[in-house]
Amino acid sequence: MRLTASFWVSAYRKRLEMHDISCFVVRHGDDTAGAVLVKLNTLDGNARVYQRSFDLMTGDRSWIVLAEGEEAYCDQAIARQYSFDPDLWVLEVEDRQGRHMLDQDGMG
Repeated sequence: MRLTASFWVSAYRKRLEMHDISCFVVRHGDDTAGAVLVKLNTLDGNARVYQRSFDLMTGDRSWIVLAEGEEAYCDQAIARQYSFDPDLWVLEVEDRQGRHMLDQDGMG
């Protein structure tokens, strides 16, 4: 059984909160089945955007980098994704150390 997008977002934000990492919902997508992008803002003018990927061969889910570099470039990549997926969630994580917790167990 798959988790709803809103449930996953709530759990992810709670996990970040436990580590004193700020996370904001920039775009609220479809509660049930919306895809989620996570923008990691390192507060130095740069960012990285993650999207969830599904490996058809293994069935594994993982987070891959969709875009990285200057924050404006990453924002443009997010805008392109939203242009063909209006159900998209966008979360912005702010952490100078570059922590995002997407690589922890249960986040895939």
